[in-house]
Amino acid sequence: MSKVPAATHTLAILRLLMTTDAPISAARIATQLRLPRSTTYQLLKVMVDAGFVMHLKSHRTYGLGAAAYSLAQAYSTQQPLVRASTRHAQALAKLAGGSAHVSRLSSGMEVLYVLEERSTAAVSLITDVGVRLAAERTASGRAMLAALPDAELKARVDAAGLGRQWQKIHTMVQQVRLRGWAEETEEVSVGQSSIAAAVLDHTGRPAAALAVTFTPGVGVDKHAELVAETCRRAQQVHTTLFGAA
Repeated sequence: MSKVPAATHTLAILRLLMTTDAPISAARIATQLRLPRSTTYQLLKVMVDAGFVMHLKSHRTYGLGAAAYSLAQAYSTQQPLVRASTRHAQALAKLAGGSAHVSRLSSGMEVLYVLEERSTAAVSLITDVGVRLAAERTASGRAMLAALPDAELKARVDAAGLGRQWQKIHTMVQQVRLRGWAEETEEVSVGQSSIAAAVLDHTGRPAAALAVTFTPGVGVDKHAELVAETCRRAQQVHTTLFGAA
């Protein structure tokens, strides 16, 4: 017997929903898993609120929610993403004499860093693997937010309690959309600038971002080279993962 029955029952419900061809009723879930109906409804409500289960009220049935699909996508892409990005991040770090990173956008307004490569001259940064930062502050986050449709971006901003910053964030992502890459200077780490480009999936949604971080004042030509290389290598990561356009 599990010491955490609620967690065990929650996972059992998710497994059942994964293996059914269509949404099913709470009564069927309770029967198949031999759970009390009250417990079943309580767990389903928690999972619906968290986005892992979707309640089809008109049919009184339940199916997998968007968060469950996002979890599956993260599992299926994160390791291939790291493998596909490593040599490009290493090359960017060497070119800049700094660091390069790969990150993914969470379901809200955070970026999660999944890869960091440093040159021998790089300073230590806070963007280690596993670190989460506010997307709107980072070049990586800005690049990925700019690849979202406005309606989804607005929903994320509101859900994160950033509604009052909507105009500022929207103006910022519009600028990123126009030039095709994002930048920040000393907003994450003092004495450091970053350039980032989104890695889009086969549907045009942001799968990740490739970024390079360096000391400001590198000069116009070097800056242009870093922008071009970051964008080019982000496109190469896309091609490796999803095929040519």
